[in-house]
Amino acid sequence: MRRRDFLSRSFGLCGAAAGWPLLARAQSQTFPNKPVRWVLGFAAGGTTDIVSRVVTQWLTEQLGQPFIIDTRPGAGTSLGTESVIRSAPDGYTVLLSGTPNAINASLYGKLNFNFIRDTAPVVGIASVPNVMVVHLSLPVKTVPEFLAYAKENPSKVNMASSGVGSTPHLAGELFKMLTGLQLQHVPYRGAAQAVTDLLAGQVQLYFVTTPVSIEYIRAGRLRPLAATTAQRLPDFPDLPTVGETVPGYEASAWYGVSAPKDTPPAVIEKFNRDVNAALADPKVKARFVELGCTVLGGSPAQFAKLIADETEKWGKVVKFSGLKAE
Repeated sequence: MRRRDFLSRSFGLCGAAAGWPLLARAQSQTFPNKPVRWVLGFAAGGTTDIVSRVVTQWLTEQLGQPFIIDTRPGAGTSLGTESVIRSAPDGYTVLLSGTPNAINASLYGKLNFNFIRDTAPVVGIASVPNVMVVHLSLPVKTVPEFLAYAKENPSKVNMASSGVGSTPHLAGELFKMLTGLQLQHVPYRGAAQAVTDLLAGQVQLYFVTTPVSIEYIRAGRLRPLAATTAQRLPDFPDLPTVGETVPGYEASAWYGVSAPKDTPPAVIEKFNRDVNAALADPKVKARFVELGCTVLGGSPAQFAKLIADETEKWGKVVKFSGLKAE
């Protein structure tokens, strides 16, 4: 019922907007006329920060109002998410939402909110692949070699993540679920700290997103074993996917914009058009290609469906693995 209500509300945004008073519609056409707070649930320096700055810089320049990035890490993005949900539903406080929000719905037993019920989807921004990377000292160069090494050295491989419930964390849990390996999860308060320790050899494995890792991979400072996507990455056509060795494996991050649930539909429509315009800009598209990302865009309804589908998918992984975070 929750999924059906969410999709119904999202598909009805356009129709609902037609009935709004002229004043509300006029106000939406001038949106934004003051600074917009763009909330991140992770620390600065990670994928969400990088993705956000690509879009908010364009919006700031083109719309004439500053889009201010506000990092609020903690509880796997739940602190930042709740701060947006409790904000005024006027479009001036939004969330850079993503895979962690879909994961947290089942990972956390006692959240103070229901993400699908309490937010309004605005637009998808990008799909972000992960890469299975290891420290250079690890004597493996392929996924089969890693499987053999990890089986011979149970619980001796430390697997970093950018936090409990993050995409790298669940990408690792899915890998463990499908291979039966024993890997020690080491959560950090953001991707930047995790990469720092991986480069130093404090941890040996990380299912890291491409925006964070791509330059280290190109410089030869991290060793990529495989992409977590269903298809090989265009920038690394010789890099196999995890699924080529572990059948059924696929894990990608995705990000978009969500607002408090009662934000006026006309405002959501205007915000949606502005972000889609940003994503259509050749310079923005080229930057995302450099980062190894795929631009999403589309309607609020399309973003709603992605959120619902991903919530269902990762709920199965969380249930199977028995993960709980409180």
